[in-house]
Amino acid sequence: MESGTWAVVAAVAAAYLAWFWRMSRGLSGPRVWPVVGSLPGLLRHAEDMHEWIVANLRRTGGTYQTCIFAVPGLARRGGLVTVTCDPKNLEHVLKSRFDNYPKGPFWHGVFRDLLGDGIFNSDGDTWVAQRKTAALEFTTRTLRTAMSRWVSRSIHHRLLPILADAAAAKVHVDLQDLLLRLTFDNICGLAFGNDPETLARGLPDNAFAASFDRATEATLNRFILPECVWRCKRWLGLGMETTLASSMAHVDRYLAAVIKTRKLELADNHNDTTSATPHDDLLSRFMRKGTYSDDSLQHVALNFILAGRDTSSVALSWFFWLVSTHPAAEHSIVRELCAVLAASRGADDPASWLASPLAFEELDRLVYLKAALSETLRLYPSVPEDSKHVVADDVLPDGTFVPAGSSITYSIYSAGRMKSVWGEDCLEFRPERWLSADGARFEPHDSYRFVAFNAGPRICLGKDLAYLQMKNIAGSVLLRHRLAVAPGHRVEQKMSLTLFMKYGLRMEVRPRDLAPILDDLHAAASTPAIAACA
Repeated sequence: MESGTWAVVAAVAAAYLAWFWRMSRGLSGPRVWPVVGSLPGLLRHAEDMHEWIVANLRRTGGTYQTCIFAVPGLARRGGLVTVTCDPKNLEHVLKSRFDNYPKGPFWHGVFRDLLGDGIFNSDGDTWVAQRKTAALEFTTRTLRTAMSRWVSRSIHHRLLPILADAAAAKVHVDLQDLLLRLTFDNICGLAFGNDPETLARGLPDNAFAASFDRATEATLNRFILPECVWRCKRWLGLGMETTLASSMAHVDRYLAAVIKTRKLELADNHNDTTSATPHDDLLSRFMRKGTYSDDSLQHVALNFILAGRDTSSVALSWFFWLVSTHPAAEHSIVRELCAVLAASRGADDPASWLASPLAFEELDRLVYLKAALSETLRLYPSVPEDSKHVVADDVLPDGTFVPAGSSITYSIYSAGRMKSVWGEDCLEFRPERWLSADGARFEPHDSYRFVAFNAGPRICLGKDLAYLQMKNIAGSVLLRHRLAVAPGHRVEQKMSLTLFMKYGLRMEVRPRDLAPILDDLHAAASTPAIAACA
């Protein structure tokens, strides 16, 4: 190269390094490298991403900024990411300045093929309209009754017999897989009134469930690749994009047939005044509004399936693991179950407790169980991280400046693990932190400290239904069985948008002996009488 060319290269390099030095000085997060930004750190910690983010946030006081691409013109806009778990920042982003922090074009593009413009993938007026409709439906008692019916049937006719068979044969089960199948059957029943029966004995394959899983996996793969790469692969029909296209074609055909059949059934019910009770699933409820196209109805169903399946099953997987490793908490849960059932069904016939599903009133009284589930979600939230797009320049309550076009990631996983928020014992599984001093009442924490169900205008509409389902499953299982992690099984997190267990949850299943707990309850009940006689 000629000396003049070398001089230009040297000048450009010097200018870039000067720019990089100024830019990187304003960042408080993990180390940023020239050009590639923080990508080396992200790749290095790909298998322990959530713990790495926790460590960074602890070191920086709850908020830090990093740059994905250290390139002039990109670094302070599309390449800048603000990561936070500060409750005041979360309230600002999720509530106070809600309109300034939508999901944004990147998120919408990634999920467009799977979720369309459904409620979990839309912003603005499209989201508002669906949210209003869904909010009205989720407040009805009939929907709660429908959920209870689907859940109870799956528990008593499918899950419990499978666990009983495993206990009798002394074989291990993958509890995470069983719970995924159970919640998939439940949410399909609640969303569009069809039962795919994936939890039937023998655990059969189901074409719709398999296609939905493949489509979800292919969609999540887009988060790993730069947007230009996966869009090019989609255009050329390469790799996982081919899988996504073929899987969605099967899902679309299946749901189109369901919608066509349901329309005919609803028309028949409308014309026949002697017909049976109309469908109470979400799809039918949206259909009756008369304002949604068939494509929109498909997206309604898919959005609720995605939101309602993985979240509850993953939370229950971590719950059963935590309870199996904390005997005192397990004893308290089973003792509460026995006390509630003794009061409602009679203490003299424990065998009758197992004959029928738990009722609404019984589930509502299980406050310690709800506390244990909440404590699980604090430590292992089903969705560990979420992100928002910044529309206009803003300053967060802690003083952090966020420029328009950048993004904010709020770490739900980290929010439950900060000593400044939850105390020195923040890493301990302690359900009592959710109870009143006398242990009689469940005491919820501020929704910007406990963000497992989101917060603000986008707070989860199905929160109460999720607790209802989880309490029913957890109570029904623990009343009948003791679970223990199979020898040699490794419980590790899978790096995904949902906090799955990487190797599933293989567990031993043993029959529950209620006699010691019943003796304990009888002794506790007789103590006041003895004291009075004395």
